This record gives sequence, C-alpha cells and structure tokens, in this order.
Amino acid sequence: MRVVSLVPSLTEAVAVTAPGALVARTDWCTHPADLGVPRIGGTKNPDVAAVTALRPDLVVANEEENRPEDLAALRAAGLDVLVTEIRDLEQALRELDRVLRACGVPSRPRWLDEAEGAWSALTPDEPPRRAVVPVWRRPWMVLGRDTFAGDLLARLGVANVYAGHAERYPRVPLDELRAAGADLVVLPDEPYRFTADDGPEAFAGLPAALVDGRHLTWYGPSLVRAPRVLGRALRAASR
Repeated sequence: MRVVSLVPSLTEAVAVTAPGALVARTDWCTHPADLGVPRIGGTKNPDVAAVTALRPDLVVANEEENRPEDLAALRAAGLDVLVTEIRDLEQALRELDRVLRACGVPSRPRWLDEAEGAWSALTPDEPPRRAVVPVWRRPWMVLGRDTFAGDLLARLGVANVYAGHAERYPRVPLDELRAAGADLVVLPDEPYRFTADDGPEAFAGLPAALVDGRHLTWYGPSLVRAPRVLGRALRAASR
C-alpha cells in the first residue's frame, strides 16, 4: 500500500502499525519524529497536485481537520479518499481499526487493544469537576458539544461547562468564560499553545490544568498513555 495521510493522528497510527506504507504527510504531522516521508502542505491546504503525483493507493483524512473542497479535488483526480469522523473515544477506536485495515493491516494492532483497556480501567472522580476548555485565544474559543477531547475529559471526571452548547467550538467572550461557574480551566498546548505564562492569568483564582494537547486531541497510539498523562496534569491542578 501507498498511503498519504492528511491527519496527524492518523499519520502516527499508520506509521507505527504499517511501517513503510506512508509516502507523504502534512506539515502538522510531527509523530513519529523520525518519519522520513515528504510533506505536502497543511491539513487545510494540502498540495493536491503533489499528492496526486505520488499516485497513492489511499488518502486518509478527517471531516473536521480537512476541507471538503480539497477532498473533492483529490477524488476528482481519481484517488481513493477515506474520511473519518471522530466524536468520542468509542468512535475513534472503530475508525482507527477501519483506517488500518484499509491500509492493509491484517488484524487489530496490540496498541489499539491496550488503548481501549487503559480507558476502560478508569474510575472517574466523583463528583465531576466543572471546567471550561479553551482551544484558542484572540478570540477565545472553547470545546462545545460532541468533541473527542470533551469525551476524554468526561471519562477522567471533568465535565465540560459548554458540552451542551449548540456549536462544537463556540467563540465565547472571556468575561462569560469567567462567569460560567467552572471550578477548573483546562488549557492544552494545541491547537493554541497555552503555557504557564499564557492562559492561566486570564482565569485568576481558578485552578488551571496545563495538558498535553496531543494526548487530549489525538486518536492513535498516544491513547495508550493518555489516561495517565492527562490524569496527572488534572490532579496537579487540584493541589
């Protein structure tokens, strides 16, 4: 198989499980760090001509991370494009299995079973902590309804204040975020890179959990360690 991945999570999953299958990735595909295949632009602006010239057997994409017009252009060029949809952990596990089988992997990989087991073994804190989860600043944007990251946090005992919002990634003014009744703010380092010096100061008096964005938002081999990594960061914010 010759596979082009337009999604960082899927790049890592395919590279780990089907070594040698990938022939290209996006600029945002950072794992594995030593993956030696060409970059073909960003997730939102892939070089369609460059992808087509590689003559891949399959292009793997995601309906949220990639634009419909780019996927349509790839299909118009005669390429087979597999588009995933990820809204929660269970769907992520199913979609990962589907992608890997489409990439020629004959059976479910061990790391996928380990990821499912790691999350199944969790016992969430009770009662859940109410949190706002910004994913961007200038303007402020937060996790809303039906998000993969929100589902992971719920499994870790963190209730997203905006889980019932009509939008999946609503823009919310900072004063409204401060008044939302949260007892925790969760700040990932991607897509916006929140740090100890950039983010917590906007929520003075509210505990801030700085979390690894890859473990919160990526669906792939990182899911095996994600419960431990995220749980440790969330517990540290409560001390």
